[in-house]
Amino acid sequence: MNIIWGIMIISGIFFSLLLGNSENLTNSILNSTKEAVTISFATCGIMSLWCGLTRIAERSGLIDSITKLLMPVMSILFPEIPKTHPAIKHICTNVTANIFGLGWAATPSGLEAMKSLSLLNGHSKTASDSICMFLVINMSSVQLITVSIIAYRAEFGSFSPASVVFPGIIATSISTLIGILSVIICRRCTRL
Repeated sequence: MNIIWGIMIISGIFFSLLLGNSENLTNSILNSTKEAVTISFATCGIMSLWCGLTRIAERSGLIDSITKLLMPVMSILFPEIPKTHPAIKHICTNVTANIFGLGWAATPSGLEAMKSLSLLNGHSKTASDSICMFLVINMSSVQLITVSIIAYRAEFGSFSPASVVFPGIIATSISTLIGILSVIICRRCTRL
């Protein structure tokens, strides 16, 4: 990815200079960096709030309650993980954070889940079915409330920042369902 981004940046600068748009290039660079800092500060507070709430939910036992609620689904999606293994708790925490559109809050539990799944897999270089399923669920992640997108839209002055919620639910539900079905089909095909 670094090579691709490097090529895109260098070629953009080259063609901008070639076409005599150096003033536009300079303005664009300065405005983009300013916007990046503004967005970072705007989302920093939201991120801190939700990471803190996630930690409180974990310490209060709410995550354990959610894990128990999700256990029937997790048993179907991850049949090779023992029900009492810490990986299930980490996966449930990650899924819950993703459902609320808190990708940044989902990252620590996602990393812990991958460590636990890797341990179960004997640190093999080949991904297990559970690792594949977790990655698909994590990447497609059903989102009921897309907090980060709502925050970005509000920061840029949208009149209706939450109007993306319903389309987001539909899109992420479809992507998650297709991802889960793909992993299940691949599991069955490799066992034939």
